[in-house]
Amino acid sequence: MGEGLVDAAASTASALSPSGEGGVPAPFALDRDIFLRTLLRELSGTLQDVVGLDEAAGFISVVGQRIGDQINAGYRRELALPVLSRAQVADVLVDLKRRIDGDFRIVEQDDTRIVLENRRCPFGDKVIGRPSLCMMTSNVFGVIAAENLGQAKVELVRTIAEGAAGCRVVVHLQATPQADAATGREYFKA
Repeated sequence: MGEGLVDAAASTASALSPSGEGGVPAPFALDRDIFLRTLLRELSGTLQDVVGLDEAAGFISVVGQRIGDQINAGYRRELALPVLSRAQVADVLVDLKRRIDGDFRIVEQDDTRIVLENRRCPFGDKVIGRPSLCMMTSNVFGVIAAENLGQAKVELVRTIAEGAAGCRVVVHLQATPQADAATGREYFKA
């Protein structure tokens, strides 16, 4: 499928009966998931075009912060824990992405960082060319890590949105020389 909902060659008018009843289904995939991913792609693209990539990323970061707070609260509630350990945070990051059809895995982790790689974006092909959408991952990961471990700096080393075959995300948990040198967003416990 191309960038939009409908392939340019597909014509829904010819596939549907004139009365609007029954008929043959439209010759392209359309369901709630595809519609919502396309909606997010177009919203982020419009923001990137109108206000620029940095400002678009800022707006999406606000949404990511709120979603991160909700997800963190949900995991803490379901696990009946007031705070998650580093290992639990790493597991939560992988689990939440799995639940939304991402394919993240932990490459390495220690007290200073959690390194994750991903082969499938939850936004699917709709993320390509929309790096501002990566702020959802940055903020959700950053909020969960910081709220449980005190601080985090999320470094998006490579992303599918920017054309890579997969993503590499480093969640720095301490202010080390490596974390200080990394390009990323910082998060602190509220």
